[in-house]
Amino acid sequence: MLTIIGENIHIISPRVKAAFETMDAPVIQEMALKQVKHGAHMLDLNIGPQRKRGVEVMEWIVDTVQAVTDTPLSLDTTNAAALEAGLKKVKRQAMINSTSADPERLESIMPLAANYNAGVIALTMGKTGIPTTADARVQMAIEVLIPKAMELGIPMSNVYLDPLVLTVNGTQEHAPETLNAVRFFKQLTDPPPMTVVGLSNVSNSIPNEGRSLINRTYLVMLMAAGLDAAIADPLDEKQNEFVRMVQERDMSSGLGNLLVTLYDKTAAMEELEPSDVDMKEPEQVEVWKTAQILYNKVIYAHSYLRM
Repeated sequence: MLTIIGENIHIISPRVKAAFETMDAPVIQEMALKQVKHGAHMLDLNIGPQRKRGVEVMEWIVDTVQAVTDTPLSLDTTNAAALEAGLKKVKRQAMINSTSADPERLESIMPLAANYNAGVIALTMGKTGIPTTADARVQMAIEVLIPKAMELGIPMSNVYLDPLVLTVNGTQEHAPETLNAVRFFKQLTDPPPMTVVGLSNVSNSIPNEGRSLINRTYLVMLMAAGLDAAIADPLDEKQNEFVRMVQERDMSSGLGNLLVTLYDKTAAMEELEPSDVDMKEPEQVEVWKTAQILYNKVIYAHSYLRM
């Protein structure tokens, strides 16, 4: 079962940023409850770096959200002191978002996961940025992230490797590499580590009307590769329906049949073929064309669905 970590309480949102500045609890509580109502299994609370007010803001937002829901929380900041302040207040096992292979970040944040029995998202990136290949991301996990977790006694069930999703707009060659990285992560240890992505990154800088289709198609492919959790928008009903059809293997419609086929073929390291698609059905054609973008077979353009 895929875990959806609701992404909407994020400091890049002007509404959220304003709520942080004025400590407007009702705004944050409304956003939290709306995501839970739409199926979020966990809520990401992204307060940004918050170098001066980190502890204050994190304590406030944890208390604010926990006053209206007992949904587990993902504490999202690079401020280690703020993370620890939030971990001291959570009522259920929390997630830390995130650490990386950067030595400074690894040493300041990974121990918190051990000390507070929290899940930790471990980004496969270092000081020099994101590796371009799946093999390089796997190597970073093997050589840096997993050894550190094992040294600290963190169980693999609490380690969420993140291969880092990049936008198909200009960097679509990363889409299949990220998919392969998820697949390879699940083979690293016994028991294997968990896997997570920031799903919406795949459609960054794309017109809003096209983002959901790319997100939800890629999500089906990532699930087939072994994805355990996604930081995503739980309010996207079409995305939720794609997940439901795949998880329930609902093949009662042509679209459901295509999505299950996409899932099965991705799991077998194969690709959709034209014969899998009813080209007279617009929804199936959209998924087919989007998959070609995500396979890096067709160059992405904003107008790709009309080509």
